[in-house]
Amino acid sequence: MAGIERTPESAVIRRLKRFRDKYLMSLWNDTRNVQHPGNVDENTATGCSLNSLPVDVQFRIMALLTPQDLCRLGSTNYYWRSVVRDPLLWKYFLLRDMPLWSSVDHTSMPHLEALEAPICKDEEDPSQDFMADYLRGSPACRRQWQPPRPAYKAVASFLQSLVVPTEPRFAMFGPGLEQLDVSLLEKLMFSPDVLPVAGIPQRQIGGIGSGISFTFNDQHRFNILTLYSTNRTERERARIEHQSVQSKLFVQDDPNYNITPQVQEVCRAVDGFIYAANAEAGRDGERHKEEAQIRAMLDEALGSSSRPILILSCMAREEPDGARTRTPCVNMARWLNLEHLANPWMVQDTVAESLSGLLDGIAWLLKGCGLRL
Repeated sequence: MAGIERTPESAVIRRLKRFRDKYLMSLWNDTRNVQHPGNVDENTATGCSLNSLPVDVQFRIMALLTPQDLCRLGSTNYYWRSVVRDPLLWKYFLLRDMPLWSSVDHTSMPHLEALEAPICKDEEDPSQDFMADYLRGSPACRRQWQPPRPAYKAVASFLQSLVVPTEPRFAMFGPGLEQLDVSLLEKLMFSPDVLPVAGIPQRQIGGIGSGISFTFNDQHRFNILTLYSTNRTERERARIEHQSVQSKLFVQDDPNYNITPQVQEVCRAVDGFIYAANAEAGRDGERHKEEAQIRAMLDEALGSSSRPILILSCMAREEPDGARTRTPCVNMARWLNLEHLANPWMVQDTVAESLSGLLDGIAWLLKGCGLRL
């Protein structure tokens, strides 16, 4: 990952070897103290043939296991429990796997500052619990490791479900709507197998328009109001020439942005936000401007900070097998400084051509508005 140095495999193997040598010496001393006959070899000390394999082979095996299998391995005995909880091992797994994660949110974002710091001698330092960071952040096991909801939230959710829900409205904006050579919105409108269009409500918000209503899972309606930075002709010219356009949604007040009065009315009326970010290579230079514009939209003077924002980290097309040029979602969250937002947020990898990842993001957004899916 950019800005964070990868932990070399050799460093992990050296650390595991030091622990194993210390562990075997401890067993040897315990055996001598109780005056047991014979020597303690590695098979006897560790209890099975897997444990007696060379440390580098053990590491290669662990690198192939899923997080769930690693945890099961750690439950077998003291030796493996200590090995599996080693912070440098999980730091290695985090730095290896984070760029491949398809999503991250405000509850699962790893502590990147701890990843940049050297491993402390005190392995109980809570700021360096990389195992917990991995299990909480990895999409493969995130749901399993989420803490249970407090009782009062479960009751509130039940009472909320008794009320007939209104159609949630979301303001959608961002360069991922305008810079890609595949239109995310057009694909969305003409993909009834993904999100069927439910209609165009006859209402206006500050003269901007009514948006488009979609149906999720054949039962939950929601509305997306798209906010483009400028007219179609200017957007298309900027896309072809790979240039930025002067957004008519915002008024720049260095280093901040303010939104125009019409857009302010939209922000007051919606239940959440969808920001389409451009995750294609070479688009990292304007993240500071994007961060400022997101903050302008989420201004607490315009609405509650409990409203969720979904960041669709968009590419036009699927990448070829083996290629990885998209901005990782963890990097996107970091560069947009999402950790400092008061609002709930999620970054979801999305492909405009196939709409892959979109439904996962919409499901999170609707849940954030109180719908039971």
